[in-house]
Amino acid sequence: MKNIALKVIGLTALAASLTGCIGSNAVTSKVMKFNVEVVDNRYARAGVNFLLAPVYGITTAADYVLFNSLEFWTGSNPLNGNPHIFDSKVDTKYKINDDLAPSLTDAPIDELSNRTIQTGEMHKIDDNTIQMDIVYNNGDTATLTGVKSGEQVSYYMDGELVSQTTISELEAASSAQS
Repeated sequence: MKNIALKVIGLTALAASLTGCIGSNAVTSKVMKFNVEVVDNRYARAGVNFLLAPVYGITTAADYVLFNSLEFWTGSNPLNGNPHIFDSKVDTKYKINDDLAPSLTDAPIDELSNRTIQTGEMHKIDDNTIQMDIVYNNGDTATLTGVKSGEQVSYYMDGELVSQTTISELEAASSAQS
């Protein structure tokens, strides 16, 4: 029980720390600044950069896991005080206007129904045909039929062709799941 609780706490902490990992990467920026300021020769800077490669890995991890998440959730980076990158004022490509008429904020399509299969009964019609009678959670019904013709299998939903496959593709998918 203790082991499960530790796993749940660990996964929760991991999930929380990985949310909002886009930020200014302040720790990595400080290392980059040091890299540029330590010597004035570009070749020497490249050498310092090579030597600091493991440090960059650590600082990037610290930025992603801790500091960028703090920056995202608090609105400013705790190391440099800059506002979060998503709060920056820039010339945007798509401007969202809060003053739109309500008729323009709804999509002109019917809402999607989230129906799920409540029951499904399989029946063998003959050696080449199977049928599933489906009842959805909202009471709707449907019939799914699979018809084998040689190597080809065609699937029909309420008499309308919806998909086709081959026996070898079905066997490959079945063995991949095993």
